[in-house]
Amino acid sequence: MGLADAALMTLSGVLYMGGVLLYLRALQSEEASAVAPFFQAAPLMGFGLGYLVLGEVLSPTQMAGAALIIGGTVLVSLRSDRQRTRLKLRLAALMLTAALVLALSSLIFKIFALRQEFWPTTFWMFVGEALFGAALLAIPSYRRQFIDLTRSNPGAVLSVNAANELINLGGGLGNRYALMFAPLSLVQAVGSTTTLFVFAFGVLLSLFFPRLGRENLAPRELMQKGVAAVFVAVGVALITRAG
Repeated sequence: MGLADAALMTLSGVLYMGGVLLYLRALQSEEASAVAPFFQAAPLMGFGLGYLVLGEVLSPTQMAGAALIIGGTVLVSLRSDRQRTRLKLRLAALMLTAALVLALSSLIFKIFALRQEFWPTTFWMFVGEALFGAALLAIPSYRRQFIDLTRSNPGAVLSVNAANELINLGGGLGNRYALMFAPLSLVQAVGSTTTLFVFAFGVLLSLFFPRLGRENLAPRELMQKGVAAVFVAVGVALITRAG
């Protein structure tokens, strides 16, 4: 891979970490249920970028499947109780920017993964992620937080983060590999089913390990999530059949 291509792939890694940082900033001040629906903007932005840059066009069946997946994942994120809702500009700005940045990162990765080999492209993306992490540690306040947290409980911090990053690495590699075989917007739409899995894990924890987590198991809540699961399953089936 040439120097210019490697630099662009490194930029893709920096963009990915930037999008994640914006997402984590949003989680600091808002509940996960309020943040999650904004992730559904990523497939829409992926559709626009894929069409403009790669000329990707979805069939009506694929568009219907993507719409069902997005609708189902939004439904699983909504609360069934009637709480007062209002548009939060800071949350919207953070998450819409995060969605755009993540979609742009995936677009750059797809362009070079198709043109070059998958693993060299992945390597340079990880270089960008490492540089982003090094830049964060260069900020004194962030570095002090990192050192203090690690010193206070090194075993738990390192083991939990290592396990989390290994799982994230596996999922991320699968997601990026799928970009080589399907349109950008469809990969991001299917990837947005993460919200549904989070709810499923929450139910299992509530039933078998209530000390580790609690999920609302009211009949109305379960019915809402069940309908969302059906939407997502039908959407994935339509995309798979169209593919």
